[in-house]
Amino acid sequence: MRPPFEVYVSGVRQEPGVDFEVADGVLLFERELRKDHISGWRWFLGAWGVGTYRQDDSVDIRYQRDGRTLVAEGLEPEVLDD
Repeated sequence: MRPPFEVYVSGVRQEPGVDFEVADGVLLFERELRKDHISGWRWFLGAWGVGTYRQDDSVDIRYQRDGRTLVAEGLEPEVLDD
């Protein structure tokens, strides 16, 4: 997608040039984004009402196409090797 678009991390709007950069069609964030993967054990505990909470970032992008506002939701962050 091409600008203009809005980027949100865990529901909080991010500002281009401040919170992220765009390079080669990829959003680059200065801070580390994490995706929490729930193990079988944590799922079992949750089924019994025992909560375990960890950082679980998701990236959403809001953009326009053919005059309609669309949202790409729940995009998973990836770690890029230097």
